[in-house]
Amino acid sequence: MKDEEITTAEDLFRAAVEDVEPLRHNGTEPYRRRRPPHPLPQPVLEDEARADGLSEAEVETAEYLLFVRPGIQKRVVQELQRGHIPVDLELDLHGITVTFARDLLDQFLADCRRRRARCVLIIHGKGYGSDDQQPVLKRKVNYWLRLREEVLAFCSATRRQGGTGAVYALLRNPMKRTPRSAHR
Repeated sequence: MKDEEITTAEDLFRAAVEDVEPLRHNGTEPYRRRRPPHPLPQPVLEDEARADGLSEAEVETAEYLLFVRPGIQKRVVQELQRGHIPVDLELDLHGITVTFARDLLDQFLADCRRRRARCVLIIHGKGYGSDDQQPVLKRKVNYWLRLREEVLAFCSATRRQGGTGAVYALLRNPMKRTPRSAHR
């Protein structure tokens, strides 16, 4: 029975289009010079907008990383460099893309704030898999952490916890007021 319906519907279609003539096209498409591709403008991330003019090109990435905000005691930085401050949480970024790493780092730092973590270990790798012989994630992490207000200091980890392929980051106590809110 279904074959009869299909045949009937097919016959109806053929009857409806039987007097249709195909359109004639006399020429080819005119040659159009294609414009060269241009990259789309990237949105300015909020961290980059409040970086006080710090660009990624200005941040030098050495083998050993060290960054300390003004006002942090030398003794605290020395304890961080020696690995004497207990690590509360770890994040392993090596082997993933830069975009995914940025998102993971943002989520991780938000989680650290919720959990009130004081010292964290971020593993970025040594860059052996990078195409241009520069450790891409190490350079990015060095830049991104400097932009974050909650990061008071960071340095390369001790050899037993990754050496120059990881950093210890000392985070601001979320219970304390930030410098911006202290002036209000």
